[in-house]
Amino acid sequence: MRPICEPMTDPFVHPREPTADAATAAIAEEFGFFDDWMDRYGLVIDWGRSLPPFPPEWQDDAHKVEGCQSQVWLASELREGRLHLAAGSDAAIVAGLVAMLLRIYSGRTPEEVLATDAGAFLKDLDLIGNLSANRGNGIAAMIARIRGIATHAAATASR
Repeated sequence: MRPICEPMTDPFVHPREPTADAATAAIAEEFGFFDDWMDRYGLVIDWGRSLPPFPPEWQDDAHKVEGCQSQVWLASELREGRLHLAAGSDAAIVAGLVAMLLRIYSGRTPEEVLATDAGAFLKDLDLIGNLSANRGNGIAAMIARIRGIATHAAATASR
């Protein structure tokens, strides 16, 4: 017998690696397995499929990330001094890019988030150069939103 109401799984991404630097190193290593950009896009899409489900009730204007060509929603929660992030997108490749950013940033302290430049890392991977301009702008908008959340969390914690 199934329960009447399915319990909601935690939509927030929990870090696999102990630090943002370790996450970027792991992502670079995984990218290094592939020489072809189509294979790398496939990897990114797979990452997007691994995102926890983003609650439909959060798919609203309050959670929407402006500046993204596709629909992207982002939620955050500060737990024990660490910023936990949840996100979703209506596009497969964008969901994968979101998953990559959350792998780097979610579960980190606000200070670590602010000290980590994922934009530079993505340029070093040549990922930004291999995306459409609109997707590149969307990544920049996501990073800016996450950094804004971290700035607010750091300021609130220091009060």
